[in-house]
Formats: sequence, C-alpha cells, structure tokens
Amino acid sequence: MLSVKNIDLHYGAAQALRGVSLSAEPGKVTCVLGRNGVGKTSLLRAIVGRHAVAKGAIEWEGQDLRGLSPDRRARRGIAYVPQGREIFPLLTVQENLETGFAPLARKERSIPEDVFSLFPVLETMLRRRGGDLSGGQQQQLAIGRALVMRPRLLLLDEPTEGIQPSIIKDIGRAIAYLRGLGGIAIILVEQYLDFARELGDHFAVMDRGSVVYAASRAELEEGELRRALAL
Repeated sequence: MLSVKNIDLHYGAAQALRGVSLSAEPGKVTCVLGRNGVGKTSLLRAIVGRHAVAKGAIEWEGQDLRGLSPDRRARRGIAYVPQGREIFPLLTVQENLETGFAPLARKERSIPEDVFSLFPVLETMLRRRGGDLSGGQQQQLAIGRALVMRPRLLLLDEPTEGIQPSIIKDIGRAIAYLRGLGGIAIILVEQYLDFARELGDHFAVMDRGSVVYAASRAELEEGELRRALAL
C-alpha cells in the first residue's frame, strides 16, 4: 500500500504541494482530479522521487521512500507514465519497451504477454521508430513500457490527453484489467471526469497544491465533487 502523509513540495520559493495526503492500495484505482497547475503532476513526481519533499512522508509497502533515488524506487515496483509520454522517438517500439528492463533482474528481462494482449498494435509495430507512431499509439507504448517493469504501483499522468476516443477506450480497458489482477495499486491523474469516474475506487480533487475533496466511490457526492472541481 502507498501512503502519502502531509507532504509539502517546493520549486525554489514557490510551493507546489501543501499538506497533501493520499493512499493507494493493490487492486484499486485512486483518481486525482483538478485543473492544470494545481499540483497533480508534482504529486506524482514526489512519489517517484523526481523532486524531494520538504515535509511529510511517502511510504510504500511499509518503507519510507524519502532519500531513495528514482531508480531505487523503480526497483521497488514503482512505474511512472508521465504526461507527454516521453518515449524515445529514435528508438524502435521494441527498444522503447526494453528500456523498461532497467530495474529488473536479468532473469526477468522479457516483455510480458499482457503488453501485447492489451495493446496489440505494439506487436505489429515492433520495428517501427517510436517517433513514427501516432499520439495514441505512443501513449500505449508508454504504458506498455511501464508494464514491462512488472509494477506493483503504477502512476498514470493524464493518459487520455490529446488521444482519440477509440484509444481512450483501449486505455480504459487496460486500466480495468490491471486493477482486476489485484496486485497493482494504480494512481490515475485525469481531467476527463467521466473516464475517471468509470474507473476510480477512490477520488481526490486538488486545488492550489492541496487536496480539497476526497471520497471513496461509495461516498462520492456528485454535487460536492463538481463544486470542488470548479474551485
């Protein structure tokens, strides 16, 4: 289980996160909602270790992650699909997928069949350069690369941004499948409310670096949710 406890994060003199708390558990999807610039991406970067927190704790499977570098967090099963995908445009699809081998022991360095069953187009394009793929196909590749790492915690930063509807459905089905496996905790940062509501088990709305509304699916109140998103 992931437990983020009252964290602050600064970029120089600017404070990006203010007392943020969040949890994620295996077999569940925690959705983080909010407008651009409210701290959602900063929260994910704090979890994966791209930016150090100034206060609070981030615990994964009972261990405090503070002080661990991003690569050591990756070796503990944390995978990140960043906003904008960040694939390697000059590498082939297969080479991009194989970059996910980095945190794995040598005996585990193979591409799981789930990658191709969830995103069949990747198998047909293994020799194509990543930069030649459409935006939606690049997003599938970025998720596939994360799955190569055999994650136990998967962070997805706005995977539907700029993606055509047919691929949004494919991504939704993939997230639902991964949740159903029961062994992966998923944090989904999303602006597309209907997509998040369909998949989420827990919801947190952020504004100005803070969580301003949080609820489980059973507790979710539509009016409260929309008011928080309108802040």
